[in-house]
Amino acid sequence: METILEVEQLTVLRGRYAAVQDVSFRLEAGTDTAIIGPNGAGKSTLVQAILGILPWQSGEVSLLGQLMNRSGHFPTRVRKHLAYLPQSFLFDRGIPMTVSELVGLGWGQLGPSLPGLGHRQRQQAVQQALTQVNASHLLHQSISGLSGGETKRVLLACCLVCPRRLLVLDEAPAGLDSRGESEFYQLLNQLKTEHHWTILQVSHDLEMVSRHCDRVICLNRTLVCQGPPEVALSPENLMVAYGPEFTRYRHSH
Repeated sequence: METILEVEQLTVLRGRYAAVQDVSFRLEAGTDTAIIGPNGAGKSTLVQAILGILPWQSGEVSLLGQLMNRSGHFPTRVRKHLAYLPQSFLFDRGIPMTVSELVGLGWGQLGPSLPGLGHRQRQQAVQQALTQVNASHLLHQSISGLSGGETKRVLLACCLVCPRRLLVLDEAPAGLDSRGESEFYQLLNQLKTEHHWTILQVSHDLEMVSRHCDRVICLNRTLVCQGPPEVALSPENLMVAYGPEFTRYRHSH
């Protein structure tokens, strides 16, 4: 099976503190992998280092066989296959931008490299992406008027406007109620199947991880364990990963 992302002995410092230390794993094509662990375990730090947002001190990260350089960048030809959904999407509510314009920003990675693709093709791609996330009715709406759930759907549409291989989510459903979160994961799983996405996601929801993910990375600064949910989410592994916090999560497993 094709390897989409490979992380080898990655160490990330926050000041003099090793927030992530000697972490290694790989993601195979078409899999959905969750990173779990207690607060302060380094989950978001790990994701941000993989994305090149945070510098890392040692180790290697490769996407589709291409190494990230020391400046935190992948070659453009593979970088365009990576999409990221953050925990929160902060923006100035006064910006006069429509949903169509926001989703169209994703086209910039594709359009200039393919001659003959103009405004009409871009608009068609935007409309198709919004249709796939059941948000075509939001096409001309200002982004300042979106609800939390609508914002999540629009951000997913941004990932669909051009082809992607890897989708990284840092607790993307945060802020949604239980129904909205359930609908988000149903849509995410549907899109994963339709577009053959490989997914890496940070999550606190062990029940969701158990139901939907193929693999689990248990993290507490170092790699505690990794494997299928039935192995990684065993009480023994969770106790090692979470320590005293484990009792707060037992109801979810």
